[in-house]
Amino acid sequence: MRTAAPSLRLDFSCVRSLFWAKSDGRVKTLNPGPQFSRSMQTGCRGPGSCETWHLQLSVSSRHNRAPPAIAHFQATAPPPCPVRPKTSSSHPKIPDLHPSRPGCIFQTLTNRAPYTTSAGGHNFCLLCITNQQSTHNQSPSPNMGTFDNLLLQLDEGVTGLFKQWNIWTSLIVTLFAGLITYQVSTRQDPDIHPFLLARQSQASPVRQPKESSVYRPQAAPHGLPLHTGLNVKDPGANKWARGRDGDLRDIWRQTLAGVQEGDDKGAKGRILTVEGTENVKEHHLDALTRQINLIGQHLVDQGGNRVAVYLPNSVELIVALFACAFYNLNAIILPFNQPDAAVIDMLRRSAADTVITAPGSFPFDVVAKNYPSLRQLVWVVDEGSKHMDWNEVPQGTGSKVNVATWQDIVNDSPVEAGKTLPPLEDQSEPKDITLFWQQGPGREEEMVKFTTGNIVSAIAAQLTAIPTARRLSPSDLFLPADSLANSHTLVLTLTALFSNSSVAFNSSASEAPSLSAILSSPAVSPTVIAVTPSALSQTHKEVSSSLKSSTIGKDLHWLLSRSLAESGAFPESGFLTNYYNQAFRPKFSGGKKLRLVYTAERINGGGKVRLSGEELNDLRLYTGARVVYALTAARVAGAVCQTNVYDYRGGEHFGPPVASVEVVLRDKGGVRNSDEESQGEIVVRGPAVAGKEAGLGVVARVREDHTVALI
Repeated sequence: MRTAAPSLRLDFSCVRSLFWAKSDGRVKTLNPGPQFSRSMQTGCRGPGSCETWHLQLSVSSRHNRAPPAIAHFQATAPPPCPVRPKTSSSHPKIPDLHPSRPGCIFQTLTNRAPYTTSAGGHNFCLLCITNQQSTHNQSPSPNMGTFDNLLLQLDEGVTGLFKQWNIWTSLIVTLFAGLITYQVSTRQDPDIHPFLLARQSQASPVRQPKESSVYRPQAAPHGLPLHTGLNVKDPGANKWARGRDGDLRDIWRQTLAGVQEGDDKGAKGRILTVEGTENVKEHHLDALTRQINLIGQHLVDQGGNRVAVYLPNSVELIVALFACAFYNLNAIILPFNQPDAAVIDMLRRSAADTVITAPGSFPFDVVAKNYPSLRQLVWVVDEGSKHMDWNEVPQGTGSKVNVATWQDIVNDSPVEAGKTLPPLEDQSEPKDITLFWQQGPGREEEMVKFTTGNIVSAIAAQLTAIPTARRLSPSDLFLPADSLANSHTLVLTLTALFSNSSVAFNSSASEAPSLSAILSSPAVSPTVIAVTPSALSQTHKEVSSSLKSSTIGKDLHWLLSRSLAESGAFPESGFLTNYYNQAFRPKFSGGKKLRLVYTAERINGGGKVRLSGEELNDLRLYTGARVVYALTAARVAGAVCQTNVYDYRGGEHFGPPVASVEVVLRDKGGVRNSDEESQGEIVVRGPAVAGKEAGLGVVARVREDHTVALI
């Protein structure tokens, strides 16, 4: 007959969890919490048939006890166990019970006061068993629960770690903490989302035989027209209506009017002339408007029609260009500082009848003898030569050229004359602008006639090629350090004027060998410059050679360059960046505010320098400015392609096409297109192209990111 199993009742506060583990591996778990009181059947099947169970105690951490031990007992009817008197403040020794006797059998690790419970009317003895000695080297009991085993192992691991802590551990932890802190504190988001650099142009879904797909920029995708003009809105026009494409006359009107909307409303740019390294002369816009009118009217009165401008970068060159636009004259811009024979040849090919030039640079007597079609000459005289008489024709030339000086035309006119521009009404379409593309020593210059539509289309493309936050604004000062006879530099200068930016002209900047010479004047601090690749290459050589002497500077430059290429964030601030800028970056007198550098590779332009992606990143760190690298050609106004201002990934490429052209690659020789690869001769079409389409004669390929790279 089976007897009722005695019950076991526990009631104490030091037990956190309770595990009943039978010898066959079965486990029952109780979770008492701070106070525990619960009955449980031990599972006895009758007298003398009770099995041995193991009681495992997990002591609460608030009692500061060590890991638990095991207490054994039998669930038969034992005699009463001794109980410690509650009034005693000492901890008496636990009675020594023989293991063979029925009753409470304890394995104790220290003397602690026992607790008493009852089972079936009989007393059982139970201890809060603890150990003041270290027990962390003991392996977890197989009878413990999985969670407690994990906690025990974690406790042993943490204790072992701190037991072995020494000065080297502190140094290693400090180093790792410093690295993590630096990474977190200096982390920057990329300047542009990487997806926008992964596909920088859009390919047409269909291609023609022996041609690649047609590639367009994301700003003018397929299905939308390419940018053709400036969207000029006349006074009183509907705000939501599309504006006119405009021409050069609208650029100067915008320069005079200033910003029309936004926070900078009414702001106007300034026009400066840099003389030497110290002197800067500012030209008032109203005074320049008067010069435009007086010079244009004088040229018309003297029968001029095709006006050649043979000047270095100067205010007079821009004024002469606008005078031709307002008074319906053909403007011809000649490359400056050319041999006499080349000047005469360009005058003859362009059929110029008027020349605006400076004394000492133009061979008047030779031209008068060899080019009888010249009818008019206007000298631009500097301040130191005003007292001389420049109106005489050299004797023996037999020429009937009408000679005048710029200053006399302006100063001899009434004060009130020329202050108002010709009205918009009934104005005719401006005539062409002729440029000469230099193809290197010993090769004849290529003459190209651009319409004003070509020019304004190229300007519109430049306005949208730069993100809004980086576009030219009234707070910028633009310095053209390349010849204005190049269409790319001319378009950038006109873009700056249309954006109401200030413009500074330096007659010697286009011949400067490096940025240290271009930015040598502390009187002006340009924020945007247009410079030749050869000047940037020379600057790169100069600065790189100086960095080689400093191990710290070389390593720091490598670190910043790697961060620039991989993170895509321009290092504008931070401890390392500031230290690099102060200790190793070259100090340009006029380059403290520089933020944007334009440069261009000229196809068949005689240039021998091509900048790599690594050199461009180095130049970004040397100058503290972003660099835009463009591909230009003779018959394309402005740029064919240019890199994204936020593209720091490296690699030799010229970015996507600009918004005024589209590019297609045609098979040439052994270079052929396929469905997998686009490569061939570059053919450009669009409103910025003279004649609407032009083959550039060079072979290129389109990379995976849809940028153009020369082969």
